[in-house]
Amino acid sequence: MHSSTSNFERSIPALPWQGLLVGTLLLTAIATVAWEIRARAWGYAPALNDTSDLWADQRTAVQPDSVVVIGDSRALFDTDLDAVEQGLGHRPIQLALVGSCAYPVLENLANDESFHGTVIASLIPLMWLAPQPAPPYQNSLKAIQRYQRRNVAQRASHHLGMILEEHVAFMKQEDLTLEQLLKRIDIPNRASFHAPPALPPYFQTIDRDRRTRMTEATAKPGPLQDRVKYGWLPLFTPPPPPSYVPPEAFAKFMGESIEKRFADTVAAVKKIQARGGKVVFVRFPVVGPLKEHEDKLTPKAGPWTRIIAETGAPGIYFSDHPELMFDCPEWSHLSAADSVEFTKRLVPHLKTALAQ
Repeated sequence: MHSSTSNFERSIPALPWQGLLVGTLLLTAIATVAWEIRARAWGYAPALNDTSDLWADQRTAVQPDSVVVIGDSRALFDTDLDAVEQGLGHRPIQLALVGSCAYPVLENLANDESFHGTVIASLIPLMWLAPQPAPPYQNSLKAIQRYQRRNVAQRASHHLGMILEEHVAFMKQEDLTLEQLLKRIDIPNRASFHAPPALPPYFQTIDRDRRTRMTEATAKPGPLQDRVKYGWLPLFTPPPPPSYVPPEAFAKFMGESIEKRFADTVAAVKKIQARGGKVVFVRFPVVGPLKEHEDKLTPKAGPWTRIIAETGAPGIYFSDHPELMFDCPEWSHLSAADSVEFTKRLVPHLKTALAQ
């Protein structure tokens, strides 16, 4: 007996399929070109996305004696790789991450028994001491996990994607996806909802070495610079304690977390030093109300001084050296041109620190 489905036939309607295919392809092409034109009109340009895969490429490139830059976005924007290479004789590996706590990256290098190179670490105390549940810590952890776990298919997808990103302006995953565009809708705060601080928009370019440069539009006074500038204070203001956690318990948790971070930082630095490696902490330029805000929350005599003292690592604090004091157009990062000059002036201080 035949199955009841064995004689099933699906009829295909008699439609002009060839014409429909051509029409669909044509409409797709028109929509793609229109979106590309729109993105470029907004000021976007072909540039790589700073993904965890791009970071993992650079982490893979670390050799036992490499010079490695770790930290936050200031180390990313303000460090010119060519100038460091000319000054120190080694091209640095750029492992700094936007909006991140650099401690997990330092720990990762410290636990790499083959590494005995040099670490140039940007130290913003508010970021460095961020607890594990906080986004800055998780940003670094996400990149490290991608480096440790990515497979061949993910590597291939990443490298194919880079080819498109270098030629197409609208491929900005942090700005121009539907999810990110929906986040731009201004929703007022209410009793059960408080909007998180807005992240800065696209205002930089990055290459395959992760050399990052501020766009010209951001370096000049205008709406884009203002949008970036006035977004920093909310982002650098610690959120209030959760309402469901007793204040005493939250204060205890934060105190223990900070003390553990100090101890863990010392242990990580000592591991690298014990293998003949070097660690240098750098405080990159910051200006205006943002500098005042950071100085108030974490003055130089606080976490910075303690970390330098307890690790025994040298530190370079920009405001201690007049030649390292630069203006940051949006308070937090140097322009592309100033980042080159700043790095050239920083190199002699790095040489002195590494000779200790």
